Amino acid sequence: MGIELELRQRDTVVRRSYEHGETLALALETLVPPGRGRLSWIDPYRDTRFTEQDARAALPEVAALLDTCAGPFQEAALLDLAEMLEACATTPGGCLWFIGD
Repeated sequence: MGIELELRQRDTVVRRSYEHGETLALALETLVPPGRGRLSWIDPYRDTRFTEQDARAALPEVAALLDTCAGPFQEAALLDLAEMLEACATTPGGCLWFIGD
């Protein structure tokens, strides 16, 4: 199981991140309380799309997870996620796709 990230603007992939897929999926599964916040919407087995507004709302959630992550690999995955969410939040018409297995 893994989650790949793609920032899209309309039908064009503007930026992508595939290097932390398994670690990101595990971090979200173990650190995010079910049904709480935007990050709990991410399905590791299906594709999930965040709008600019969703990305903006999820940024503080990622910051809180950084305080509870288990080691440097999870931290790197969460920092990458924060970077992608920030890019989405500042890209007009942007959507961040979480591509699940």
